[in-house]
Amino acid sequence: MGVRTLIVLGIALVCFLVLIRVLLFKTGLIYVVKKWWRWIEDCFHVHQFLKVPEFNESMQENQLYRRVSLYLNSLSSLEDSDFTNLVTGKKPNDIVLCLDPNQTVEDNFLDAVLTWTNADKTLRNNCRSFLLKVRKADKRRILRPYLQHIHSVADEIELRKQRDLKLYMNIKRGEDDDDHHHHHHRTGGGDGRWRSAPFTHPSTFDTIAMEDDLKNKVKSDLESFVKSKQYYHRLGRVWKRSFLLYGPSGTGKSSFVAAMANFISYDVYVIDLSKVLNDSDLNLLLLQTTSKSIIVMEDLDRFLTEKSTGVSLSGVLNFMDGILNSCCAEERVMVFTMMNSKDRVDPSLLRPGRIDVHIHFPLCDFLVFKTLASSYLGLKDHKLFPQVEEIFQTGASLSPAEIGELMIANRNSPSRAIKSVMTALQTDSERRIAQRLGNTDGPRKSVEEAGASFRSEGGHAVREFRKLYGFLRMKSCKVSHSQSFDEGSVHKEG
Repeated sequence: MGVRTLIVLGIALVCFLVLIRVLLFKTGLIYVVKKWWRWIEDCFHVHQFLKVPEFNESMQENQLYRRVSLYLNSLSSLEDSDFTNLVTGKKPNDIVLCLDPNQTVEDNFLDAVLTWTNADKTLRNNCRSFLLKVRKADKRRILRPYLQHIHSVADEIELRKQRDLKLYMNIKRGEDDDDHHHHHHRTGGGDGRWRSAPFTHPSTFDTIAMEDDLKNKVKSDLESFVKSKQYYHRLGRVWKRSFLLYGPSGTGKSSFVAAMANFISYDVYVIDLSKVLNDSDLNLLLLQTTSKSIIVMEDLDRFLTEKSTGVSLSGVLNFMDGILNSCCAEERVMVFTMMNSKDRVDPSLLRPGRIDVHIHFPLCDFLVFKTLASSYLGLKDHKLFPQVEEIFQTGASLSPAEIGELMIANRNSPSRAIKSVMTALQTDSERRIAQRLGNTDGPRKSVEEAGASFRSEGGHAVREFRKLYGFLRMKSCKVSHSQSFDEGSVHKEG
């Protein structure tokens, strides 16, 4: 065989190899061959299918489903799945991969091939699930360590995402949510009652104006709670803690809840009682909450007094410490707020066990005013401060939110800001005098004039703030230094 013939054969072999590479890799044939080979290989093995549903039979969240979801979305093999959803992450530039419904992803563990399928909702229970296919020959050997592996990886992911908290709001049963389907996460299976949004409220215990001693007691109480699982169980008690926050609107109760959530990294569930049909509906909402969460029931006294909801007093009592609560309230902080004095509600609501900690949120006094002036205007002192103190001494007062809003509206001129606060305080004083005299027309007119005066100065009229924590306009509402922490109702944990 001559040299020329060898050269020709070499060139032909190279061309053939190039052609094979183009056919297999450029046209995707290699992936088709791999899929066929996998199918042929599967024919020689017996498989078992294991289902991980989103909810159990009691419609409580299956924690394993959430962990499997975290684990699968972290697999590098997800990029090789036939269909993969691309969604925006927590940060604007983040792109997250997640498995499409009815699609599969492969995983390898201890030389075993496992296949996960994101099963769509079934007609039987309208519940999503993940389906694991594993060879029977491998199941006994790898299943237990594989599940432990999933838990450990999910734990690491949750630690990294610890600060990505969520705010949940309940909706009415049967309420149409088509407009929100692509914008809000949904929990609760076929009758999902919660909608969520990122919890981004900036309030912390460092930003709220609170007496240091009280602040330290609350922080210590929360720190003790999150570490006391064994202590509670040894006592035969549910691992939960309950707070009552009472005081007028705008005194900082919502920001205090936000500070609690940021301090212990718990999600927040806000229950709107006007959207709760009856006692059993309230219990269903509790069933669909998750652990490591703060459950908030706002303006409880108003709803019970006006009877504007189908929930009864006994329903609220059972929600606080009933049998269902004992089963579903583990690792939760429950917060109840009231706008009036706690003396106006049924004493059975406030007994220890139902409410562990009572904190009063009063209107501003002069000391809190100075704290607000320091935070909002950067003032430690001002020539008008003595006059402001005199007005406070007449009994006039406003909520921290009202004073803070006036200061924000006039933050470019500290003197004008203080004068606008003085005008509003004098209006409040006139209103109090008129109420004692039985006349309300005059002060109401002066309130309108005061509102017009600070609107004309480029500000916003004093108003109540919306209570969805992630959407408050202020950085934080302030809490009076004279708040009380009822130590008699605080039970120390080990």
